[in-house]
Amino acid sequence: MTGESTTNAVAVTRYRCNACGNLTRFDVTLTRRTKEFRHFTVGGELEIESVDVLAESVESVACRWCGAADDRIEVIEQT
Repeated sequence: MTGESTTNAVAVTRYRCNACGNLTRFDVTLTRRTKEFRHFTVGGELEIESVDVLAESVESVACRWCGAADDRIEVIEQT
């Protein structure tokens, strides 16, 4: 799979762990529904030329450092 590009940008969400203060490492489980334009070469190699994100839902967020889960994770508002 080469040449991946996104045509419908996904909003970036930042998190903060209220248990340990982590701002950088999280395990995020999400469900994403996409529409892709797939181009197969004559040799059969796949190139995804564009990806449209139709829907996205975050199921859970956990701190990678201390393991704190959803109720201890804060969403940081982007300014």
